[in-house]
Amino acid sequence: MNRQEIDQLVKQMNVDTATGPVDARVQQIVVRLLGDLFQAIEDLDISQTELWKGLEYFTDAGQANELGLLAAGLGLEHYLDLRADEADAKAGITGGTPRTIEGPLYVAGAPESIGFARMDDGTESDKVDTLFIEGTVTDTEGNVIEGAKVEVWHANSLGNYSFFDKSQSDFNLRRTILADNAGHYVAQTTMPVGYGCPPEGTTQAVLNKLGRHGNRPSHVHYFVSAPGYRKLTTQFNIEGDQYLWDDFAFATREGLVATATDVNDAEGMAKRNVDKPFKHITFNVELVKESAQAPTTEIDRRRVSA
Repeated sequence: MNRQEIDQLVKQMNVDTATGPVDARVQQIVVRLLGDLFQAIEDLDISQTELWKGLEYFTDAGQANELGLLAAGLGLEHYLDLRADEADAKAGITGGTPRTIEGPLYVAGAPESIGFARMDDGTESDKVDTLFIEGTVTDTEGNVIEGAKVEVWHANSLGNYSFFDKSQSDFNLRRTILADNAGHYVAQTTMPVGYGCPPEGTTQAVLNKLGRHGNRPSHVHYFVSAPGYRKLTTQFNIEGDQYLWDDFAFATREGLVATATDVNDAEGMAKRNVDKPFKHITFNVELVKESAQAPTTEIDRRRVSA
């Protein structure tokens, strides 16, 4: 079939057969995607076996709760970020900390505090370095944003996230910090490590077919929000990781690379009230004022909630 015949067939099956109320937007998307899929079947001569194996794959990926990971691994999330950057530029929005992907592992409801939070539960204190992350939240003109909501989460030394990893305590390495009256926040935590997709999982199975690895560099996720400002979804990746610029999820961006410095002097340790050397990262955040001309930065998607 040619494209005209395909489009007519899709219309006959999924538009002309409607007998009840129609969600015009859903109909528009389904018709377009079906037309593109049918065209791909024609162009690539996709066999019935290949089609059904593909459907079986999505069934398996859904049951394994890996579709969010797949979206990151195939670049879908990164592409959406690039589209959002273009939309901002068209609306005249410039500056601010770069966005990057959320990933599938956020959990709502993390404990909240003002200015400072200890994120780890202490179970890995003797296994990995202590890390202090601090920064200031400002607008693009340098004005501090008191009370900005800084949500932070990252993996443990095994590359696992609490809630998804039932061996960890609830909200381990997850906190919400409200910036103090100077716009400042401090998180005491442990050094995250890079990790890979589950080696026997559905996402890695596809990456294997593509000849790709499924590794991420060490990183820390952020949501940062404040009334009157555009919500920022971002993360920093840590300098020195072998996968820093080879992130399977394409999340590393200029402006989002952080350097962990060593602090081992007595004065520095006393200042942080710790008795051993630690790592320190500065990550300042610039929020952009809200604009009615730009698409919302609030994304409605299913997330885990405590």
